[in-house]
Amino acid sequence: MRPTAIAFCIVAAFGVLLSAATGGSAERRLGDIKLPPGFRIAPYAEVPNARSMTLGERGTLFVGTQTGEVYAVLPGDTAEGTHRVVTIARNLHSPNGVAFRGSALYVAEIHRILRYDGIESRLSSPPAPAVVNEDFPKDEHHGWKFIRFGPDGMLYIPVGAPCNICERADPRYAAISRMKPDGTGLEVFASGVRNTVGFDWNPGTAELWFTDNGRDMMGDDLPPDELNRAPRKGLHFGFPFIHGKNVSDPEFGARGKPVGFTPPEWELPAHVASLGMRFYSGRMFPPGYRGQVFIAEHGSWNRSKPIGYRVSLVRLEGNRAASYEVFADGWLQGGTAWGRPVDVQEMPDGSLLVSDDKAGMIYRVSYAGKSSALIEPAGGGR
Repeated sequence: MRPTAIAFCIVAAFGVLLSAATGGSAERRLGDIKLPPGFRIAPYAEVPNARSMTLGERGTLFVGTQTGEVYAVLPGDTAEGTHRVVTIARNLHSPNGVAFRGSALYVAEIHRILRYDGIESRLSSPPAPAVVNEDFPKDEHHGWKFIRFGPDGMLYIPVGAPCNICERADPRYAAISRMKPDGTGLEVFASGVRNTVGFDWNPGTAELWFTDNGRDMMGDDLPPDELNRAPRKGLHFGFPFIHGKNVSDPEFGARGKPVGFTPPEWELPAHVASLGMRFYSGRMFPPGYRGQVFIAEHGSWNRSKPIGYRVSLVRLEGNRAASYEVFADGWLQGGTAWGRPVDVQEMPDGSLLVSDDKAGMIYRVSYAGKSSALIEPAGGGR
């Protein structure tokens, strides 16, 4: 085993122990989280290194990690409270991405996609996975994946840039690809995407929207993270030449905007590390939240003053982003983060789950105010 692999295993093992130790602490600190009036946040499950989430047909919540495990959270008899967690896979290579289709769980490792058939009937004795496709690059830098099935029945799979800033001849890098559920027909759908770890489709238009993490080492306030819209195949979203709407890269920007360049729908604050995102379509939250975009901001690592560590909201007017605001805040206290949101998942009852890989927790955000109240946008700037 390479020294780097040994070090990763040590860090991963320590992370699991740390998550187990901090789960109770995270529950006690939920009072720090500020939400709009009428909303509440409560524990849902203790899941070490909880990352991407997806729901099974029977209400099982599947959770990926970067430490090698995949977990299943059982529905339980109550909406709130710490639900039972079952480990269904171990020793995988950063199985961050999870998606569900036709009674099967799809899991994305760095270089391949696995499928666990009939998994909800076999949580206590999971089947050996089928290898769907193992032809993805093996680079660990931005190699972890968020995956999801689109309305076209295809599985969408990103491959991040294997660097902070670079250009590669292989078109699979810095792109979102898609393939059939059986692993065939792989094709690039969107290019110039540095590193997306969250996407969803607008339920009204079936168009793909996705977050993208901006490059580092350009200062505290540049470049912006992005919320992008891809209404069709073949668009280019700028990387590594252009960041945001018009920020030229100091190393690659001299070549100008690429053919098919599509600017972001919204420029998010620099370094917030925008990851999981979902369009909200539930009925629990007030009508003013329906059809809007929730984004998990994992938080900055190379900014002089930390930013992010929260859940934000982008409001739409028609099919265009119109404003940005903070929805849930408080995981960052006094410049130190005790939690880091990774993904958001709407539940059948309309509540919203938030995963936190630092605290090893999944939280449930619910609304108990006057559901008929129309919540007006809180504003924000591009």
